[in-house]
Amino acid sequence: MRVLKFLLQKELRQIFRDKAVFRILFIMPMVQLLILPLAADYEIKNINLSVVDHDHSEYSRKLVNKITASGYFRLKDYSASFSQGLKAIELDKTDLILEIPAQFERDLVKDSKATLLVSVNAINGVKAGLGGAYVQSIIQDYNQQVRMQWIQFPRFDPQPTIEVTSSDWYNPNMNYRVFMVPGILVMLVTMIGSSFAANNIVREKEIGTIEQINVSPIKKWQFILGKLIPFWMLALVVLSFGLLIARFVYGIVPLGHYLTIYTFASIYLLAVLGLGLLMSTYAQTQQQSMLVSFFVTMIFNLMSGLYTPIESMPMWAQWITKFNPVSYFIEVMRMVVLKGSGLTDIKYQIFALLGFALFFNGWAILNYRKRSG
Repeated sequence: MRVLKFLLQKELRQIFRDKAVFRILFIMPMVQLLILPLAADYEIKNINLSVVDHDHSEYSRKLVNKITASGYFRLKDYSASFSQGLKAIELDKTDLILEIPAQFERDLVKDSKATLLVSVNAINGVKAGLGGAYVQSIIQDYNQQVRMQWIQFPRFDPQPTIEVTSSDWYNPNMNYRVFMVPGILVMLVTMIGSSFAANNIVREKEIGTIEQINVSPIKKWQFILGKLIPFWMLALVVLSFGLLIARFVYGIVPLGHYLTIYTFASIYLLAVLGLGLLMSTYAQTQQQSMLVSFFVTMIFNLMSGLYTPIESMPMWAQWITKFNPVSYFIEVMRMVVLKGSGLTDIKYQIFALLGFALFFNGWAILNYRKRSG
């Protein structure tokens, strides 16, 4: 234990001696946590709309006003022909064209039906899909309003209607920040843990102190733990600062207990730091370890369910996420913050992360023993 205590003191002094490391560990993640949730918004707004109105009737004006009043669309172009509206899309001035044909009002009143043309710029697939869905929903609502105005009982039989009452559980206000902030915090802790751990042993190789450690009576597991524990502690401190920002800046207070978050985070960091140390045992230079760490962390974050729901991924990708520690932590953070889950509710994720931690750290110890003779 005295040897391990000595190693921990050495690592902590080496970390805090470098002021750049302190800034990267604490200042950069906090700035990112303040900026990223404000920019990462699932809701598409300010869709630029082009209107081609061949009818110029009261009904067409009401339809256009209803679309622009929704808050999702901005009327940027009012063209006389479809070709002019298409030109606005080609110049990136608009994202969507609504063409209202001539006799729109007459067909709607006389035949109870009318045709509209919606053309969407699909270069940005997400924006195109949501923009088209928004305008379709608004048109359907407008159509329902018109039909209800025409129903005059008892001249016409009232149209049967079904009223749907919805209830949004766990996030009743549909606030995307409550959903995104816990996931972004996990991503930042992961990047810190994996990148610094990946450089740890490599730095000893580059400055030449690894040879002195190899000839000392320090055991291999003591050496790995001495490299792992300091960053494990610092990552928990970063997590604490992130939870404070979530609470006092975004007003996010977990429904579950903080002890549940820290218990799972402690196990998770053992797995992520073990993976970083494993990569460090293979790399010969810090540049190699940084590139490999960036590659692995990028895949983990993109396939974690942070931005894209895992259920919407192809089946082969869903199987890959089962071997992704980040996906488990993001799922647990959202369960604890939004649903108030406890340790018994996340026991499957805990066992999975314990398996990852034993596997990565055990491999790192074995691989270091193999290379150090």
